[in-house]
Amino acid sequence: MDTHLPLWQRLIITVITMLAASYVIGLIWQAVFAGSIPSYVAGVIGGLAALPIWDLLKRIGPSSK
Repeated sequence: MDTHLPLWQRLIITVITMLAASYVIGLIWQAVFAGSIPSYVAGVIGGLAALPIWDLLKRIGPSSK
């Protein structure tokens, strides 16, 4: 039995994680430096946040009852 999450669920969770990480870092950057974060920095941070989440989601799956 396949216990992994389907690809579309992993993609949705990963994209939400990327957006949330970029948003939070953008808020922190604005508070510290009083300016907007460069878009490439936000993209790198979002991508780096997505890597461990994608790997974690590949390992876990829905609970079987």
